[in-house]
Amino acid sequence: MQQKVIITCAVTGSIHTPTMSPHLPVSPNEIADHAIAAAEAGASVLHLHARDPETGAPSSDVDLFRQFLPRIKQSCDAVLNITTGGSSQMTVEQRLSAPAQLSPEMCSLNMGSMNFGLFPMAERHADWKHDWEPRFLENTRDVVFKNTFKDIETVFSRLGDDCDTRFEFECYDVGHINTVAFYMRQKRIKAPVFLQFVMGVLGGMDASPENLMHMKATADRLLGDQYRFSVLAAGRQQMRLGTMGAVLGGNVRVGLEDSLMIARGRLAESNAQQVTKIRRVIEELGLEIATPDEVRETLHLKGGDRTGF
Repeated sequence: MQQKVIITCAVTGSIHTPTMSPHLPVSPNEIADHAIAAAEAGASVLHLHARDPETGAPSSDVDLFRQFLPRIKQSCDAVLNITTGGSSQMTVEQRLSAPAQLSPEMCSLNMGSMNFGLFPMAERHADWKHDWEPRFLENTRDVVFKNTFKDIETVFSRLGDDCDTRFEFECYDVGHINTVAFYMRQKRIKAPVFLQFVMGVLGGMDASPENLMHMKATADRLLGDQYRFSVLAAGRQQMRLGTMGAVLGGNVRVGLEDSLMIARGRLAESNAQQVTKIRRVIEELGLEIATPDEVRETLHLKGGDRTGF
């Protein structure tokens, strides 16, 4: 039976830089405004990073998270999902500092180390708003996004055990699904599992229908009926593969973290614009959108009243 579709909106991330789009939210107020509007448009989960409000650089500063999380929580009922990925150029301790203090309902959790290449984007611009931007992108040529088994187990302990936080398991390749299955056998992960199939990042699986089918078939084989999946297709495949994921019985993630565009050659003016578009497609297919409370029930989340913000 087709379940209601969960729309996740990833509001700002740590991949795109301010030069790439004037619409990318940077300050706490901008992040809050975008997040609230995305929830009003139909996103039941909001995936959140912080940025330095002066430069737009990715930040792990818990005080920045505290400037937008309470406002979002007071303005909508969406599930607030805080990153533990942060940026590939942060240490694990930096990436965990905010969520460990804030005890959210849900966090992202990257399920393996990988090359995470953003450096080709440095070739698309000549004039930069901030000096850090081209350096940040070029550094990814020689940086491994570190998510070892020990790192994953640290997140389980500090957030799962200590905070009763549940996870959006980000899988950039089929081996990452195997890691989820391993920890389920070890009883470190309990069903229901929420997988995010991440496609289109240089160093991970490319965004194609064939790879989406392969990811789903692998999860079906290894996890059976104990999981739900969502599709994150970076860049121009965002809407196409998100739609395909919904047709296959899954869920979808959109947002300016993953794509700055709303159509070929057109920058999205807001996160809500992307949410509105994918919601319209999903509903035209005869599918229903999940509410935040339905997400909480489906994924066994602890509730917004038990967070640290």
